[in-house]
Amino acid sequence: MKQPEEIMEILEAFDLTGSYRAAAELAGCDHHTVAHYVALREAGRGPERMRAERVAGPFLAKIEEWVERSRGRVGADVCHRKLSAMGYAGSERTTRRAVADAKKAWRAGNRRVYRPWIPEPGLWLQFDWGEGPRVAGQRTQLWCAWLAWSRFRVVLPTVDKTLPTLLACLDQTLRRVGGVPTYALTDNERTVTVEHVASMAVRHPQIVAAGRHYGLTIATCVPADPESKGGSEATVRIAKRDLLPTEVNLRPAYVSFAELQQACAGFCGQVNTRPHRETGRAPAEMLTEERARLHRVPDAPLTTVFGETRKVMWDSTTSVGGVRYSVPCGLIDERVWVRFAGDELVVTHVAAGGPAEVARHQRSTPGRPSIKDEHYPPRPPGALDRRPRARNGQESAFLAIGEGAHQWLIEAAAAGATRVRTKMAVAITLAKLHGAQRVDQALGTAAAAGRFADGDLQAILDHHRHGPVAEPRRAGERHSLQPGTGAWATFGAGEQS
Repeated sequence: MKQPEEIMEILEAFDLTGSYRAAAELAGCDHHTVAHYVALREAGRGPERMRAERVAGPFLAKIEEWVERSRGRVGADVCHRKLSAMGYAGSERTTRRAVADAKKAWRAGNRRVYRPWIPEPGLWLQFDWGEGPRVAGQRTQLWCAWLAWSRFRVVLPTVDKTLPTLLACLDQTLRRVGGVPTYALTDNERTVTVEHVASMAVRHPQIVAAGRHYGLTIATCVPADPESKGGSEATVRIAKRDLLPTEVNLRPAYVSFAELQQACAGFCGQVNTRPHRETGRAPAEMLTEERARLHRVPDAPLTTVFGETRKVMWDSTTSVGGVRYSVPCGLIDERVWVRFAGDELVVTHVAAGGPAEVARHQRSTPGRPSIKDEHYPPRPPGALDRRPRARNGQESAFLAIGEGAHQWLIEAAAAGATRVRTKMAVAITLAKLHGAQRVDQALGTAAAAGRFADGDLQAILDHHRHGPVAEPRRAGERHSLQPGTGAWATFGAGEQS
């Protein structure tokens, strides 16, 4: 079998000479070879196809049958394995060519033809879910929605795809868009479609109630046919490409869920303010025109799916089943909605921007409250970590010496030192004479060594002036200044003698 370059040289030589033998001399081959390739060219078929038809010809009908049965999905390796068991002697390369030709012919007769969809303003909203990044080991989901006419996108991170979460995201999306379109198209999730009867989707009752509440008809695409909602599929793909930490975008892993929320907000701000490739205009600009075709969003969201209401008490907790669960401290005296999703308690707050999940706890039992530190501001210093605070001029001047002054005052107060204010005045005077840095160092040494007597500070300053500063040492229990007890061994020996 000649290479394509060699075949082209043979044909060029024949076109130049018009003789099989002359072309064979120029190309360095037999004149029968020249005649063979010239005949193939006249027949309109390439040499590779002729060889494949000659070798796989008796099995082409079987290959076409397998391609038809698999709807063009059968692999060439599978066909070659089956053909070899039937006595086929061709190579895998020949089989691949035959299978590729059969698939091409099948697709030509079964190709799906797409008619361009020209959306109308205010008519369609599409939404779908995408797998989000892991945050602190927890899976997340990305709610991705877009208006078909203006191409305005909304991406919201969540931790699940339950029905209450879906309705909360839908409400936030409508309020962010600023209106409600006529239709919303989505996939056949269990939260939307309960089952199919005679190819008809049976809607979830809560979805029907949400549609009536917002004046929105929620439709679903054909099962297993993502092409019928390609807009939302593209939104999910683009959001995952930019928001998921991958080697493509070099984005680092998210430290917290709040960081993921900020990233989603930044992504939406970016894609909605730059010109869209299809329209040539920014989606945010087109949204201002589309809002004239949207109808009004209800003032109150649909809250029946969020559970029961609770009031947040003064300690930023709410009681559910006799157990106290913490919520963010900014919601004190507010009303929240609580519900159990499996073994987790989900707390939802309805604000001006729509309902949003504010807390999530593992189910607990009475007597074991679930309190999270992130729901509270930093704690004030307690009894064991109080810091000195100046209340007059002398105290301010002393504490201004440095950190050593703070430590000296803390240790002196704990040790019950006497005449503390007098010693503070002495330290202020010494700081003026020797410099605040040296006195601060001496105060730190005195605090570490537990030396709070009169004159100790001056003695430490003198010692630091005549030699390098060493780490202070405290006497331990293994060291004592008392003499040993060896002399007591001979006590009374003279009387006995």
